[in-house]
Amino acid sequence: EPQLVDSGGGSVQSGGSLRLSCAVSGYSYNSYCLGWYRQASGKEREGVAIIDTDGSTTYADSVKGRFTISRDIAKNTLALQMNNLKPEDTATYYCAASRLCQHLVERPIHPDYWSQGTQVTVSS
Repeated sequence: EPQLVDSGGGSVQSGGSLRLSCAVSGYSYNSYCLGWYRQASGKEREGVAIIDTDGSTTYADSVKGRFTISRDIAKNTLALQMNNLKPEDTATYYCAASRLCQHLVERPIHPDYWSQGTQVTVSS
């Protein structure tokens, strides 16, 4: 079964950038949809971006044009480049894997596997 370990969170000012990384093991890239979701304090989980087995991507409206999801099949890694960060992006971010992409998109988010989470804090 997939195991996911994320890294790269931190604190930045509004307008800044961060890059999150996720090492994925024990999975086949053509069997699992990969993605990132986040959870802010006191709020429900929110899907941020996904990349399907065919490489197609989908983004939440709130991050379109600012975030980019990518994967490196050879290195078994997933990344989320976050630019022009806003205070409302503050949350714990998780990388996740599911056999069905809708598990990472439709609320409530319910991934099959997820990482330990990394905190992203954006100050105004």
